[in-house]
Amino acid sequence: MNKIEAVMFDLDETLLDREKAVGIMFDVIIDKFYKNTDITKKQYNNMLCEFKKYDNRGYGDKTVVMDSLFNEFTPSFMISKTEFLDFWDRTFHKCFSRDEERINTVIKLQEYVKTAIITNGSVKSQSGKIEYTNLDKLFEVIIVSDEVGIKKPDPKIFELALSKIDVLPENALFVGDDLKNDIYGCQNAGMLGIWYNPYNFKNDTDIKPFAEIHSFTELLSYINL
Repeated sequence: MNKIEAVMFDLDETLLDREKAVGIMFDVIIDKFYKNTDITKKQYNNMLCEFKKYDNRGYGDKTVVMDSLFNEFTPSFMISKTEFLDFWDRTFHKCFSRDEERINTVIKLQEYVKTAIITNGSVKSQSGKIEYTNLDKLFEVIIVSDEVGIKKPDPKIFELALSKIDVLPENALFVGDDLKNDIYGCQNAGMLGIWYNPYNFKNDTDIKPFAEIHSFTELLSYINL
């Protein structure tokens, strides 16, 4: 393996625990829209499960998420789609928090390599999460797909990051949880893809990552310390 000079990261479900944030956001929604509704623990668990299904790991349209949840479980009061989107935009990024193991690993890596973030999503949404968790003060380069008009798995977005950080693809690792967007995309750009798989999901695809890790601290073994 070539000497690694840069490590780049996906944002949601890699640097940040989006699944945890969705659970917190759901509690905010319950408190706001179902305040006067008696909900049993079983109903709560069913609603949370359905909410996560509608959200579809961030790929679901937020107004569809709202409509689906509210249609299946009647809230105390309704709001318009525009109001709900505004509520989501004002609230969701505040549901995120830094994971100390991940952050400490990044800080350790920065003693030896350059670091960057490449994330799909809107500038407003992704920048809100990044700034709220102070990740903007930690990384040298941050690329949000909507800002540059390219999104993963297009190799051009990885090539843009490599250009900005001034490192050759064969000297860079990319760490992400999504086999298609992250691993397939970065490896098409000539980088080494490391699949972050903390929940031990089975790889049912033809995509072969360079490596698979289950905790961030494992990344240190791929750096020439």
